[in-house]
Amino acid sequence: MMHLAFLVLLCLPVCSAYPLSGAAKEEDSNRDLAQQYLEKYYNLEKDVKQFRRKDSNLIVKKIQGMQKFLGLEVTGKLDTDTLEVMRKPRCGVPDVGHFSSFPGMPKWRKTHLTYRIVNHTPDLPRDAVDSAIEKALKVWEEVTPLTFSRLYEGEADIMISFAVKEHGDFYSFDGPGHSLAHAYPPGPGLYGDIHFDDDEKWTEDASGTNLFLVAAHELGHSLGLFHSANTEALMYPLYNSFTELAQFRLSQDDVNGIQSLYGPPPASTEEPLVPTKSVPSGSEVPAKCDPALSFDAISTLRGEYLFFKDRYFWRRSHWNPEPEFHLISAFWPSLPSYLDAAYEVNSRDTVFIFKGNEFWAIRGNEVQAGYPRGIHTLGFPSTIRKIDAAVSDKEKKKTYFFAEDKYWRFDENSQSMEQGFPRLIADDFPGVEPKVDAVLQAFGFFYFFSGSSQFEFDPNARMVTHILKSNSWLHC
Repeated sequence: MMHLAFLVLLCLPVCSAYPLSGAAKEEDSNRDLAQQYLEKYYNLEKDVKQFRRKDSNLIVKKIQGMQKFLGLEVTGKLDTDTLEVMRKPRCGVPDVGHFSSFPGMPKWRKTHLTYRIVNHTPDLPRDAVDSAIEKALKVWEEVTPLTFSRLYEGEADIMISFAVKEHGDFYSFDGPGHSLAHAYPPGPGLYGDIHFDDDEKWTEDASGTNLFLVAAHELGHSLGLFHSANTEALMYPLYNSFTELAQFRLSQDDVNGIQSLYGPPPASTEEPLVPTKSVPSGSEVPAKCDPALSFDAISTLRGEYLFFKDRYFWRRSHWNPEPEFHLISAFWPSLPSYLDAAYEVNSRDTVFIFKGNEFWAIRGNEVQAGYPRGIHTLGFPSTIRKIDAAVSDKEKKKTYFFAEDKYWRFDENSQSMEQGFPRLIADDFPGVEPKVDAVLQAFGFFYFFSGSSQFEFDPNARMVTHILKSNSWLHC
């Protein structure tokens, strides 16, 4: 029999030959609620008569188990606090203690998984849904060797969909509140899939049901985790809207659970790059404070800034004020030197590297399989032989490509070049030198590098606000 990540909710109406008082009706309603809750989440057998016996040791033990697991006072009675918790929205997966995996510890037998968003909720813009799912995936990616890529058609390992009521898997949703979503453990076919109840009000913030938080929780199930009794854990079964969503972090209990299945990541998320070679000495090595210094390409990578020059790059991070200097080949042996352009798509945790008519994709230290690819697969005309510079706007999900005195705009959501391009750089970025070597987006500005100068451009005012030396980013 298929192991499911939740139990079916069976409504059991209670009949009476006599009219009930208000108090009696409320008591019956509370018992029905408790009956359904314990059946669904604590494996209570479906026996109404047994539940009606107030002295039933089994019922008392089930209530005590629920109270203990969810951090309530263990009374064995349907007291106010217990009933209040039973009415709270939560995940549709049954509860088992501390961090735990599914029976038999199912897990993915590979580290690169695919996902597909089959449909979108009307509550949010499509890109907001996509972003919430990407952010939820990254929560688990940062603490494991797992990586994820999105499919737009066909069968993915993790199929994500929104539905209401009965939706084809024989486990109906129950309307607003109560069960928010359910998921299946790792495996083929329906296994690994996530279903969200579209009767909920899905939001980007705490005003409704936050999609990111629920998605991150359900992905834990898709990767093989059951629930945790730790109230601070993401895998705690009750929905908890964190007030500081931007500062969300997995609890150590969550980390211990997922790493018991997949192990830790290959490198620290704070130190995503590990050099393997030293920089050779010689007159050919560029000097960071040379007043004539120019850059071949610039990109961000997981909060760091990378400045490429010839066979080298400077690496500037928030936790190390002094820029580090390395060989490109020390980190990515298969990449070329003397690059043309580079940019990061933050939502995909991927940096794209361009040289000539080819480009590569990297994540941390790894060059992704299937590369290099031709630049014309992105939609450039055959007359374009190389890209001079590129930058991706992570908020608007648009990537700008610069070649000679023109630029193109690429839509990261549709993965296609936008109509109406190319356009002249001088028309849309007045004051910027038309020959662009590299572009960086930071602090709400675009920084255009041309030779030894950089132009700070305010996209709202559509004007250059400062002209600086290119190597000012290297503390020169």
